[in-house]
Amino acid sequence: MEYDQPATQIGTVATEQNKVLRNTYMMLALTMIPTLIGAFVGMSTNFSAMAQHPVIATLMMFGVMMGLMFGVSATRNSGWGVALLLAFTFVAGFFLGPILQVALHLKNGAQLVGMAAGGTGIIFFSLATLATVTKRDFSFMGKFLFIGLILLIVASLANMFFQVPALALTISAIAVLIFSAYILFDIGQIVQGGQTNCVMATMSLYLDIYNIFINLLNLLMAFSGERD
Repeated sequence: MEYDQPATQIGTVATEQNKVLRNTYMMLALTMIPTLIGAFVGMSTNFSAMAQHPVIATLMMFGVMMGLMFGVSATRNSGWGVALLLAFTFVAGFFLGPILQVALHLKNGAQLVGMAAGGTGIIFFSLATLATVTKRDFSFMGKFLFIGLILLIVASLANMFFQVPALALTISAIAVLIFSAYILFDIGQIVQGGQTNCVMATMSLYLDIYNIFINLLNLLMAFSGERD
């Protein structure tokens, strides 16, 4: 019996990790509902005032989302955490309004939005499968990804003032790579037992998907958008 106990413990840990991963995927699918509702509301909203003050509007959007993220983190072990997560995804969907409005004014806008959504899905499912099947430890990527994310945010804030189109496209391309790598890292954390909270795991993966979609759509509009 001495040799059976470690094997039993390993099996229990693996079962718990699979449960967290399964619940995270279910909750991630659930977050798409308020996101779509928020996106529809955002598409029918007049953002002209925000367009006149893009820097202030962007900072306000960032502040609102950061506040909700803090709320989700603070209540992650209760039902309020799930409620705030769904509220966060609704707001995130609402803030997709401006970019979706721009995209849908293009001749092939609906097609580009579909391509961005499809591309995001392919990236997510491919990397999620890789991280789950290989069960490799991707935790070594954490520091590099965090540094890359900080540099990406700084570059994005700087380009809000300089408005350099080439830099904007470069930022979008790098963002797709960084958040794709974050999918490997975040799912790896669940598989390795480093993340055991479904709410926080869902929010991390949601942000990965959200940012990949936005930046893919930016790239598609720049290179494939058909204007009148």
